[in-house]
Amino acid sequence: MPLRADGTARIAVVADTHSYPHEQHAARITALAPDAILHAGDIGDTSVLDDLRALAPLHAVRGNIDTKVRDVPDVMTIDLVRPAGEVALRILLVHIAVYGPKLRGEIAKLAHAEKATLVVCGHSHVPFIGVDKGITVFNPGSIGPKRFQLPIVFGAIDVSATGVKLRHLSVETGERWLPPAY
Repeated sequence: MPLRADGTARIAVVADTHSYPHEQHAARITALAPDAILHAGDIGDTSVLDDLRALAPLHAVRGNIDTKVRDVPDVMTIDLVRPAGEVALRILLVHIAVYGPKLRGEIAKLAHAEKATLVVCGHSHVPFIGVDKGITVFNPGSIGPKRFQLPIVFGAIDVSATGVKLRHLSVETGERWLPPAY
């Protein structure tokens, strides 16, 4: 995926829609003005993909509930390429990638083999940013139906000349979401 002429990009990251994304998801993603959208699995009804494609170019992987979803891979490697041709960021997009905060061994091995520095995943519905085995892990949380006391959030990846920033946004309010302080 090419970066903008100025070497930047903004990517919306969603997961775990389970056929029923929150009613505000399209407005919140549109407000972000992403260059692309990543869907980290558990899509549910494929009409969700059509709706997201209407907002921005879409890259999606299948989740564990997506047995009827066709033409969507289980894993995908995405290169964000600077105008000069060098890779600014290589992302491994997969549905199930972690046990708690730790990368599963086979995912870490695959990420290293693909030379990915960021793993984007879903499955747990828990918004998370961390580093394990030298690889950044980003779970955007879920924009699907409410589960337990978890927030309804999505992620943003901002690429600039100085690096990559990850953040979560509330689908309900549109504001930046941070985990509660304990």
